[in-house]
Amino acid sequence: MTNFASVVDVVKSSLESELSPTAYNLWIAPLKAIELRDSDVVLSLNNDFQKDIIMTKYSHMLCKGFKDILGFDVKITIVVEENEEDNSSKTSSKPSEPPQSSPSQILDNIYNNGEYQYTFDTFIVGSTNTFAYAACKAVAQNQTGAYNPLFIYGPSGMGKTHLLLAINHEVKKNNPALNIVYINGEAFTNEFITAIEQETTREFHEKYRNVDYLLMDDIQFLAGKTQTQEEFFYTFNELHQVGKQIVLTSDRPPKEIKTLEDRLRTRFEWGLLADIAPSDFETRVAIIRRKAQLLHIEVPDDVVKYIAKNLKNNIRQLEGAVKKMKAYKLLANSSPSINMAHSIIQDILNDNQPTPVTIEKIIGEVGRTFNVSEKDIRSTKRQSQIAKARHIAIFVVREITQAPYEEIGKEFSNRDHSTITYSLKQVENMMKKDAKQKEIIEDIIKNIRDQ
Repeated sequence: MTNFASVVDVVKSSLESELSPTAYNLWIAPLKAIELRDSDVVLSLNNDFQKDIIMTKYSHMLCKGFKDILGFDVKITIVVEENEEDNSSKTSSKPSEPPQSSPSQILDNIYNNGEYQYTFDTFIVGSTNTFAYAACKAVAQNQTGAYNPLFIYGPSGMGKTHLLLAINHEVKKNNPALNIVYINGEAFTNEFITAIEQETTREFHEKYRNVDYLLMDDIQFLAGKTQTQEEFFYTFNELHQVGKQIVLTSDRPPKEIKTLEDRLRTRFEWGLLADIAPSDFETRVAIIRRKAQLLHIEVPDDVVKYIAKNLKNNIRQLEGAVKKMKAYKLLANSSPSINMAHSIIQDILNDNQPTPVTIEKIIGEVGRTFNVSEKDIRSTKRQSQIAKARHIAIFVVREITQAPYEEIGKEFSNRDHSTITYSLKQVENMMKKDAKQKEIIEDIIKNIRDQ
């Protein structure tokens, strides 16, 4: 045990230089050695929250550290050990004292509470979103006029979903009897495909064509999906003709959604287009202060301004920074400071790197676009529509993941290197000869990356 404890200490020391002091002290330093069973490294901690963070973010670093010392690959296991104070509180017979929250429960509360209620009152208005905010308020108060449909567009994390949910909240508050449906484009597509498979399209029509307000997020996910676009076209027409309100959001304006049918594009442009751009400095400062107020944490002005200057592109990042400061305060008793903010910002920017896209996601998106099941895409069936979808799925997998041909082949019924090469060439030739197919494939790739 002594020797293994020494190994753990060496591994921890090797990570200290790779991490910020705050991250090291909060996540790595508390780890304790339990035992080494063959290639299984067993460590311990005092709460589930720290365990989850380490297994999610730092397990690969620990595995590398142990391999460098031991010379072989290891599997990390972390057990949560109750401390004596926790045990005594469980056996205590004093009914008058309420049970104390564990560290993991406290941290869970940080991430589950302190959330904005998605209303107009909690939406921070700045120079880059004033127009969209005013249009949404008018729609919620039934001052529609030429605002039907209302199409809001802008990058992810700018508050588009907040505005949709604010409309939903305001309408329900003032007119509880009205039928409001909020959904995103991907969920609408999946629901429509399921309705076709289960022969429940009548119920599907009743759900979406009998609403007073249809609020659809991420309409760009309808791009390239011919049948789904046709279904939404008829839904849109039926609602618009009887004066029902439609509000849509997208990451780009209608004219830039390449494989959106012209008849839909023109309808989206009938009403009002409102864009939301990244927030200015003053708006970001206001957002940070509001979040800190909700989480009951005092953040000095210099720290607020430091975060606002360094996190410019996404409101969710600003909110995440305040949540992490609250977590550090509770777990490490560290008050917000510039050094803490610097460490948090680095973590957030690293976390914001594109997450690896699974092959399942790619096959799913291709299948929805060409109305081919995932099972058929992976199969050896040779019908033209299935083969085409399979070729495109292989191309997109290679384009996004850069996985080796052999690995891609295993995902598609163990196809060999030459078959994968053939599929890639087929799609490359298709894109050169057919501009429409090229746009569909490009939209598929963009939608997957945006997910």
